[in-house]
Amino acid sequence: MRLLLLAPALLLAAPAFAQDTGAPPAPAAPEQLDTGRDNVTIGAGAVYTPDYEGADHSGFSVAPVVIGSVSGFNFQLIGNRASIDLIPNKPGPNWDIQAGPIAVLDLNRSALSYIDDPRVRALGKRDRSLEVGGYVGIGKTGVITSQYDQLSVSVSYRKGVTGAQRGAIWSPTINYMTPLSRKAAVGLFASAEHADRKYGRAYFDVDAAGSLASGLPQFNTRAGWKNWSAGGFVTVSLTGDLLHGFKLLAGGSYKRMLNDFADSPIVSIAGSRDQWMGGAGIAYTF
Repeated sequence: MRLLLLAPALLLAAPAFAQDTGAPPAPAAPEQLDTGRDNVTIGAGAVYTPDYEGADHSGFSVAPVVIGSVSGFNFQLIGNRASIDLIPNKPGPNWDIQAGPIAVLDLNRSALSYIDDPRVRALGKRDRSLEVGGYVGIGKTGVITSQYDQLSVSVSYRKGVTGAQRGAIWSPTINYMTPLSRKAAVGLFASAEHADRKYGRAYFDVDAAGSLASGLPQFNTRAGWKNWSAGGFVTVSLTGDLLHGFKLLAGGSYKRMLNDFADSPIVSIAGSRDQWMGGAGIAYTF
């Protein structure tokens, strides 16, 4: 199974709400909107991602999606990522302080059958790694287009505790989402990742034995900024509105590998610095 790298885009596809006219309407009554009620969205999608981080060949896999808010506490499980915001939100146009745990099951190069390049397959598979950590952030509802659009910035830290790597990753992220109507919303995001030497050694180094087996030159990866990425999403309600019923989700992103992580032979020779990802699925909001 491939490492699911589209999570930031699908993460934004949580329920949103707006009026259904083109001209600026009068605000609806809070009881009509009921944006503070508990809700859970469950779905699944097909994602098209590189075979491994830095690959130049891509393929399809399936990702589950569970996003919800109960008593103001937001949570999500998207593909191989899970997190929860332990600071409850208030409905309406308010500031939102965010903090909570995050966990990622890193599947990078854990299944050789998903890797097209024989040189990278010759380097051997990596055990799945569980990364745990936390994040903090701040958001604002009611920023630009209406009292329902959302802008947030956050920074996360996670560290491998099992499997192939025990490295650490820092990641700043900025997200923006705006509803277009009662039945449609769009969003944008940008993020970057900084990885340490342990992470680079696990996935981007080529040692003497690996060089002999694969034909790739030896390489030692230094810590630094690993990549930046940007993308967006759209969600459209099929039944009801964005707060209830079936909806379609679709998103895509571009990632650029950086520094030693881009110079590693598994990227610069066997792969590509340019990483394109996309996905689409269906979900239901209760």
